[in-house]
Amino acid sequence: MTNEWTKASIAKTIDHTLLKAIATEQQVHELCVEAKANGFASVCINPAWVPLCAHELASSKVLVCTVIGFPLGANTTETKAFEAALAVKQGADEVDMVINLGAAKAGDWKAVEEDIRAVVKAAGKATVKVIIETCYLTDPEKVKACEAAATAGAHFVKTSTGFGTGGATPEDVKLMKKAVGDKLRVKASGGIRSYHDAIKMLEAGADRLGASSGVAIVSELPE
Repeated sequence: MTNEWTKASIAKTIDHTLLKAIATEQQVHELCVEAKANGFASVCINPAWVPLCAHELASSKVLVCTVIGFPLGANTTETKAFEAALAVKQGADEVDMVINLGAAKAGDWKAVEEDIRAVVKAAGKATVKVIIETCYLTDPEKVKACEAAATAGAHFVKTSTGFGTGGATPEDVKLMKKAVGDKLRVKASGGIRSYHDAIKMLEAGADRLGASSGVAIVSELPE
């Protein structure tokens, strides 16, 4: 199975990620340079860096992706919506939002769905990926979260922030893919550090990978 993946085809699935609190302007600039050189899908950065990345990537095919309500998902819905609208205005093509995890754990799926819907509306034509933070949810909760994202009009469900107690697993990707079917795409994120990690996620049904090790992943691949 793995021999169908080339450097170019796997690179197109990678959101080249730098979400560290102490990321500097120089590091974000280098992230953009690497993304262009490797043909990654996007750079995924904190909202403060959206204008810089939009400027750096303006003449390329690399998208600008940012995070909303990150990493806890505990901001108010109004705050998330404002954050998403501002990010898109400043040049973000995609926004990865964290769900209200407290509402999810309490079984208040209406609140979860309304929170997502507000961000989808605020983001306009931008792609919305919904981070359900699988490490904190039971399998039935993961399915419910995926269903809420689909009903609210999101485009992707995403496994993890990378800041929780665990990252993506092939099992979770399979479960999420089954839950959304053809309605949404799936992004695996958190702990994907090698070519073998990447292949496992893609073959489990992931359409996109969030990884800070994108350069290392593609360097292990044949052309």
